[in-house]
Amino acid sequence: MLRVGLTGSIGMGKSTTAQMFRAEGVAVLDSDRLVHDLYQGPAAAEIERAFPGVVIDGVVDRQRLAKHVLDDPAALKRLETIVHPMVWAARDALIEERRQKGDRIVVFDIPLLFETGAEKDFDAIVVVTAPEDVQKARVLGRDGMTREKFASILLKQTPDSEKRARADFVVHTDKGLEAARDEVRNILKALKARLEI
Repeated sequence: MLRVGLTGSIGMGKSTTAQMFRAEGVAVLDSDRLVHDLYQGPAAAEIERAFPGVVIDGVVDRQRLAKHVLDDPAALKRLETIVHPMVWAARDALIEERRQKGDRIVVFDIPLLFETGAEKDFDAIVVVTAPEDVQKARVLGRDGMTREKFASILLKQTPDSEKRARADFVVHTDKGLEAARDEVRNILKALKARLEI
């Protein structure tokens, strides 16, 4: 089984690209979804102990949590030490499940793949990219997004140019959906060729 890490900075079109892999019949495991599920149960009590007042009715309130960690690297590190091992355990369970189903390629949608040092866990890395002006327009068009918040998020992310340099494959999302879909299909062809070797 080939394990493929899919990543990209905020506003690059990673979620849309993940859907393209799904449309090609590839299992995509969404780390944000895993975290969301953990926040609704398994991780809530531990996060509440570390950050009192962020859990409401047994569920982590992401906005309250963000106020604690957004501009506090030590607090963010504390959160990561709670959540990351749980995410990795859930990811490993999902890998085993997909292996038993006979999947030969599994894509892991991981926004902070390079930032968490997770690239070593994958056989190939796909980075989703778009020009800076396209990224900025997309992100600032989101509800509740401000220039300050966008700038703060970017500071915590590995620069796009570095991600592209460290990638095995790159998907460009500024040339239209069909062009991006073609790139996804070409990546899958290349990955399947690796499996045949």
